[in-house]
Amino acid sequence: MTPTVQAYFDPATNSVSYVVREPHGRHCALIDPVLDFDPKSGQTATTSADRIVAFVAKHDLHVDWILETHAHADHLSAASYLKEKLGGNIAIGAHIVDVQRIFKQVFNAEEGFDTDGNQFDHLFDDGETFTIGDMPVRVMHTPGHTPACVTYIAGQAAFIGDTLFAPDYGTARADFPGGDATTLYRSIRKILSLGPQTELYLCHDYPPADRRPRWRTTVGEQRAENIHVHDGVNEAEYVRMRTDRDKILSVPQLLFAAIQINMRAGEMPPAEKNGVRYLKIPLNYPL
Repeated sequence: MTPTVQAYFDPATNSVSYVVREPHGRHCALIDPVLDFDPKSGQTATTSADRIVAFVAKHDLHVDWILETHAHADHLSAASYLKEKLGGNIAIGAHIVDVQRIFKQVFNAEEGFDTDGNQFDHLFDDGETFTIGDMPVRVMHTPGHTPACVTYIAGQAAFIGDTLFAPDYGTARADFPGGDATTLYRSIRKILSLGPQTELYLCHDYPPADRRPRWRTTVGEQRAENIHVHDGVNEAEYVRMRTDRDKILSVPQLLFAAIQINMRAGEMPPAEKNGVRYLKIPLNYPL
């Protein structure tokens, strides 16, 4: 059972969100939804998420799950907002607890912030299965970009988060706290061991000026054409390339804002005594 997929590209963050629907029913899951955020003004908006709300309403769908492939560093999650509007259980990989432990220290989060993942409705273990309506989905732990990254596999479709990008752009970085280039290479090879016709749905695209954004590729295309990890690139070569490249990359613009929201399943930090919620920026922190 391969799902019907509706994609939404957010040009402000180059992110892709998905409505993933069972092929012969009305049940669906939402994957990696985006909450709009203006870092200059500190204002949030729900324009991107409301496109999903409208689609679900138009097709009279029932939302079973709101799924995160990982705790994103480049966009804020709209999971909490969409749960309020549409229902569904918010879920992520079980290793989100590792991310929470790291970043609770980075942000000196409030004492009441738990690092056991209880902000999410469900934490998936590697190999766990669940259903969207009658459609089975398998969870594959694919760390390296972050400790908590997972891939969701439904029939001939796999939602792979940031592990791979379009073949002309390559692969995810591995230099965030808890990331590791060797681990990422091994996770990518797990994904590329799926059948060659398996459709891979990306979480981001950063297209050059001469092509439109794309968010779907295949295992076969990636194995033949990915500039970082096509067949024939061994682990040592990849780790050397990834490590050298990560040294020259800038920190994502929304990293500090995004992680503080996303480690809370899309909830804002608690309001302070004046009733205002704040996001922190650690100064001179050695990422």
